[in-house]
Amino acid sequence: MSRFVFDSSAVITLFENRSGSDQVAALLHDAHTDKHRLLMSVVNWGEAYYSVWNTNGPGVARRVMDDIAGLPIAIIPADQDQTLLAAELKAEHKLPYADCFAASLALARDATLVTADSDFSRLKKKLSLLLL
Repeated sequence: MSRFVFDSSAVITLFENRSGSDQVAALLHDAHTDKHRLLMSVVNWGEAYYSVWNTNGPGVARRVMDDIAGLPIAIIPADQDQTLLAAELKAEHKLPYADCFAASLALARDATLVTADSDFSRLKKKLSLLLL
């Protein structure tokens, strides 16, 4: 079973019906049929919450997070090993710190990172990317 890690931009792409939302929807559909396993770092889940809150207010942010809770995405806590790897990625590649949690989870779980953020192209030699 293939694994995919969503960063915050992947779920925001879905809920805001941005370009690439069809790819996210297809991955979610396949996860419902057990073709894929979908993961998201709790740090990126929190980043999505903040981003929606900042743009649309707390009520919309809570509704979006409730909707995410109903999706077949496992929210993974950040442990010490993942945090260390995220910090190393930050130091080496100068990515935003929250993005480094998505990358470190993808690396640790041998998963494809799903993102709309082209900054991750800096890591294309280290991990598999699905750029929305």
